[in-house]
Amino acid sequence: MTWRKFSGEVIQTPILEEVEAAIERETNLGNKLKVCIGTDSQVKGSVTDFATVIVFIREQRGAFMFIHQERTSQKMSIKERMLYEVQKSIDIAYKLCDLLDLYDVGLEVHADINTNPMFKSNAALHEAMGYILSMGFVFKAKPEAFASSCCANKMVQ
Repeated sequence: MTWRKFSGEVIQTPILEEVEAAIERETNLGNKLKVCIGTDSQVKGSVTDFATVIVFIREQRGAFMFIHQERTSQKMSIKERMLYEVQKSIDIAYKLCDLLDLYDVGLEVHADINTNPMFKSNAALHEAMGYILSMGFVFKAKPEAFASSCCANKMVQ
């Protein structure tokens, strides 16, 4: 799984090591961190692009993120695609949660799902929320889910 920085620089070390190095660096600089993980997708013809992001928020000092992108030609309904996005975010959150706990870094999982029933993505809201909460993670949906609806979205547009 290839991760990169927003600058495009490919991360050469395993993501767990890179996250730990980032936490140590930011902590040494006196920054308090929170991590938000989200995934978004965009259908482009017969291909769907997915982007998963790990966003590090520095309290009152901006943010930075790591990005993983992939493509699939598998056809999915909107609900399947929304739940696949959530699965990708949970996979990363699960890999990082022990490390984040060790450093006392808060974690949120963001779902690019609208809470307004007028939107198609809302069909997956209850399943996504149940899935994320049952895994013990803090759940955020639109409009609070900026990691997926803004950061990851920027990567798939």
